Amino acid sequence: MQEPILSIRGLTKTYKNGPRALDSVDLDIRRGEIFALLGPNGAGKTTLIGAVCGLVRPTGGTIHAFGHDLSRDWRSARARIGLVPQELSTDMFETVRRAVTYSQGLFGKPRDPARIDEILRSLSLWDKRDSQIRALSGGMKRRVLIAKALAHDPELLFLDEPTAGVDVELRKDMWQQIAALKERGVTIILTTHYIEEAEEMADRVGIIRGGRILMVDEKRAMMERLGTTEAVIDLAAPLSDIPPAIAAFPVETSTDGLRLIYRGGNGQGGGRAQVAQLTQALTRAGIGYTSIDIHDSSLEDIFVGLLGEKEAA
Repeated sequence: MQEPILSIRGLTKTYKNGPRALDSVDLDIRRGEIFALLGPNGAGKTTLIGAVCGLVRPTGGTIHAFGHDLSRDWRSARARIGLVPQELSTDMFETVRRAVTYSQGLFGKPRDPARIDEILRSLSLWDKRDSQIRALSGGMKRRVLIAKALAHDPELLFLDEPTAGVDVELRKDMWQQIAALKERGVTIILTTHYIEEAEEMADRVGIIRGGRILMVDEKRAMMERLGTTEAVIDLAAPLSDIPPAIAAFPVETSTDGLRLIYRGGNGQGGGRAQVAQLTQALTRAGIGYTSIDIHDSSLEDIFVGLLGEKEAA
């Protein structure tokens, strides 16, 4: 098995007179994947990123990137890591091109104007290259942060809420840019409040809460295991009692008896297969229906449900 590009063991961060932001976090990131780290506000996502990027000093644990122990050999590994921070932190009076060029040299890269031009064009910043950053829209400013992070061609890229405050069109454009980075072999760790982004792009998903990793799994496997299917079946006539053959399924009727509601299975095929069996059972029982509305749970449904269960526990 290939060695992970990033390996975190027992990572802990406790702030003085404050909460424990990270609580013995173990996490391996595979080379070339898009990994989505999901969690509510204050879960520890930004602290985890800061610890890897040298912005936060951990209280305990180890971080290895590219085989280097970051506590001993931070500089050589950090030059191969890019960060798009959540907050807009750049000189607002600088022009776009100068800001991105400065970031290229910050990690010891030789000047490469052609590469800067390529990055600006790929992020639709070319027309704004000589504009001061303060004159840009919020979405364009966030693109500048991405350009700055890409200027030294990192192999591991952190995107901390990269589309926060960006309109839907720009978000989809950024999704395309992230997919293109993956095709170039860049490993991406993404945090986002827009869980549909994780569902759209991620290979694996991790869920963090209270500084602890609750779950890490392949996105598809997580949805197969934890997802559900809901089907609302409109009946041709009111049903006063559910026959035993139908009651064998996870169903209930509406108060007027005109609808049969199924909840069960999973969102990646099992639930839909059971709904098909249910409709066959209805036909055999002589129960007519006029329509079926089927909904598979999204990653967001799973995320909200999982956090609700943990809170209740």
